[in-house]
Amino acid sequence: MNLQSGGEIWYRNNMNNEERKPVYKRVLLKLSGEALMGDKGFGIDNDIVRRLAKEIAEIHQMGVQIGIVIGAGNIFRGVSGSEAGMDRVTGDYMGMMATLINCLSLQDAIEKQGIPTRVLSALEIRAVAETFIRRRAIRHLEKGRIVIFGAGTGNPFFTTDTAASLRANEIAADVLLKATKVDGVYTADPVTDPNARFLEEVDYMSVLKQGLRVMDSTAISLSMENNLEIIVFSMIQPGNLVRIVQGEKVGTRVRKKGGSDD
Repeated sequence: MNLQSGGEIWYRNNMNNEERKPVYKRVLLKLSGEALMGDKGFGIDNDIVRRLAKEIAEIHQMGVQIGIVIGAGNIFRGVSGSEAGMDRVTGDYMGMMATLINCLSLQDAIEKQGIPTRVLSALEIRAVAETFIRRRAIRHLEKGRIVIFGAGTGNPFFTTDTAASLRANEIAADVLLKATKVDGVYTADPVTDPNARFLEEVDYMSVLKQGLRVMDSTAISLSMENNLEIIVFSMIQPGNLVRIVQGEKVGTRVRKKGGSDD
């Protein structure tokens, strides 16, 4: 699928729909670094970033407050550096720095949509980003700015998935939206296991016990402790982000057992 052309068609057909109303006031969107590289295999695909920025702008125009956490798998992973013999802590800090490259790329694309955006970094790099302060982040959101959180948690040994759960809880997000390249959570890898079943909903403990590939265990545990719902969905399909904030059932919901729709 040509992501950009598909996205353009979807937007032309839906931008003037005045009936859309969001079911969430504030969301935390988790993007992987791989989501930004498209089919390149490394780095940043500007067409993909522009398409993502348009979808993010769409839900912003609906009145949704948006925080974003981005990984750096398209540039550098601390774990990969460690496996190659690098000191793990050094590798993790390199990965944190790499997330800021992605943050700045997405910030530029979103601001080209006419939306004010702030990058808040867990590491102090004042020349390119504000240092993360929880109250500052919330104030930016209340003023209608999109906030992009960079440098993970600012600590080694923690993934950007954990950073996403942490920031979502800190800003009191209604939901954590985990964007992936697949359409949700399966009981096994659907590429290698023909018997893998798609799960429309799963509870936190099942994710942990069954080792389902949703987010790392620290992120799931933190979300469970704070009853933060997670929706895992495909960002490849244009329009999914808008459909979710409108309340449509897209992807897989991860929440407490017996949770019900409002």
